[in-house]
Amino acid sequence: MAGTIFSIIPPIIAILMVILTRRVLLSLGVGIISAALLIEEFSITGTGMVILKAIQGVFYSDGEVNTWNVYIILFLLILGIVTALISISGGSRAFGEWAKKRVKTRAGAQLTAALLGILIFIDDYFNALAVGQVSRPITDRQKVSRAKLAYIIDSTSAPVCVVSPVSSWGAYIIAMIATILTTHGVSEYTPLGAFMAMVPMNYYVISALALVFAVAVFNINIGPMKIHENRAIETGQVVDPNKEVLGEVKEDLPTSDKGTIGNLVWPIISLIIGTVSSMLYTGYSAIEDKADVTIFTIFENTDVSASLLYGGLFGLAITIILFLGKGIKASYLPLALKEGIKSMLPAIYILLFAWVIVDLIGQLSTGEYLAGLVEKSNLDLSYLPVVMFVLAGFMAFATGTSWGTFGIMLPIAGEITAATDINMLLPAMAAVLAGSVLGDHCSPISDTTILSSTGAGSHHIDHVMTQLPYAIIGGGIAAVGYLVLGFTGSSVIGFVSIILLVGAFITIFAKKQKQVVKERA
Repeated sequence: MAGTIFSIIPPIIAILMVILTRRVLLSLGVGIISAALLIEEFSITGTGMVILKAIQGVFYSDGEVNTWNVYIILFLLILGIVTALISISGGSRAFGEWAKKRVKTRAGAQLTAALLGILIFIDDYFNALAVGQVSRPITDRQKVSRAKLAYIIDSTSAPVCVVSPVSSWGAYIIAMIATILTTHGVSEYTPLGAFMAMVPMNYYVISALALVFAVAVFNINIGPMKIHENRAIETGQVVDPNKEVLGEVKEDLPTSDKGTIGNLVWPIISLIIGTVSSMLYTGYSAIEDKADVTIFTIFENTDVSASLLYGGLFGLAITIILFLGKGIKASYLPLALKEGIKSMLPAIYILLFAWVIVDLIGQLSTGEYLAGLVEKSNLDLSYLPVVMFVLAGFMAFATGTSWGTFGIMLPIAGEITAATDINMLLPAMAAVLAGSVLGDHCSPISDTTILSSTGAGSHHIDHVMTQLPYAIIGGGIAAVGYLVLGFTGSSVIGFVSIILLVGAFITIFAKKQKQVVKERA
C-alpha cells in the first residue's frame, strides 16, 4: 500500500486525533500502529514486528548503538537536571534582586525581560518560569502590566529556543532533521548545517522578536493590550482586579537564599562553552586532511549529538560545583536529579514517538503520494513554503503543541520536497518550524502559553487575547516572506522583505503612540 492513497491514512489519523483529543502521544501512537498495519497489510504479527523493529532502530541500528539518538536523549536529561539545580540554588532569585536595583524605566524593565528571554534559551519551560520570576518584580515596580510581561516572555521563549542549537528544542529538531536527511539520502548538508541554514529562513521568529523589542522601546499597544497598559500606568494595577490570575509561580523545589547571580549565569555560559568547544574538537578530529581545516569544514564535520552531550556534562559539573560551593545541602542533589529527569520525560516521549513515525511514514512513501497529488493539481510549488507555514500554524493552534506539530509535519515536508524538488527541503522545513511557533503563540491550550501566563502572574485568557494581535501581525509578515521566498527562490530576498515590513509596522505604530502621548499631555 506504499505510495497509494492509503499511505495518507496514518498521518491523517494522527493529525485528526491530535486535534480532537489534544493528546500528542496517543495520536502519534495510533498513527504508528495504523502505518505498521498498512505496511504489513493488516497482519497482526507483522505489524508488531515492524513497530518493534522501528523502536529498536531508535537505539540500535546497522549492528551498532544509535549514538545520535541516545546522546540526544541524555542531553535532554542533563538539561532537566541543570534546570532543577539552578532553581534550588536560588540563582534566578538572586539575579532578580540584582536587576531590580538597576532598572529605572518602563522601557528598561521590558527590555530586561526581553533580553533575559533571549539569554535563557536552554528550554522554553525553564525560560517562561525563570524569566517570569526574575522580571516580575522589575516590571511591577515600573507599572508594566502583567499581560505585557506575559507577551514578552511567550514571544521570546519558543522563538529563541527554536533557532538555538544548544537547547532542548534545537536538540529535538536537529535529531528530526538528521532522520529526514538520512531517509532521503541528502548528503549536501549535515544535520547541524541544515539547522543553521534554516535559521534565517524562520521568518516568524525574526518578525516576532523584532516586534517584541519594538513594543518595549516604543510602547506599542494594540487591541486589548491598551486596556491593560493604560490601567497599569494610571492606577498602578498591573492586573485586572476583577479577574483571578494564575498566581505566583508554584515552586515544588526548595530555593536557597545563599544563591548569587553566578548560579544562574555560569551554568548557562559553561553549557555554551562546553558544547561549542566539543563541536570544534569533534569536527577537527573528523577531518582526515588537516590541510583543509577551516571553521566551516570543522562545523560541517562536527558530531552534534556527542558535542551536546559533552557540553551538557561540562555544564552539569560546573552547576554542581557552584551548587555545593554555596553550602547548599548535598541531600538536595537526588531531588534535583529526580525532578530534572521527570521534567524532561514528556519531551523525550514525544521525540521517541516522532522518530518511529518518521521511519514508518518513510516506508509508506506518504510524501511521494502527496507530491503526486500536488503535481496533478498543477499547484505551483512556489506556494509550498507558505502552505506548509499555514498548515503547521493551524495544527499547532488546534493542538497547543509545537513539538507534536514538528513530529508530524517535518517528515511530511521532507517527503513532499524529496519527491518534487529537493531544493525546497530547507525552506519547507523552516516554514513548518515557523508555523508551529506561530500556532503555539495563538493557542490558549499551549503549555508554553500557560506557563508564560503563570510565570508573569497574568490572567491566562488576558494573555492569550493581548498576545493574539501581535502574533497575527508577525504571522502575516512571515507569510509574505514565504511567498517571496517561494516565487524568487531566494531566502535573502524573503528575509529583506520581512525586514522592510517590520520596519514599516514599527514606523506607523510608533508614530501613533507618540500622538497618543501628546494627546495625554
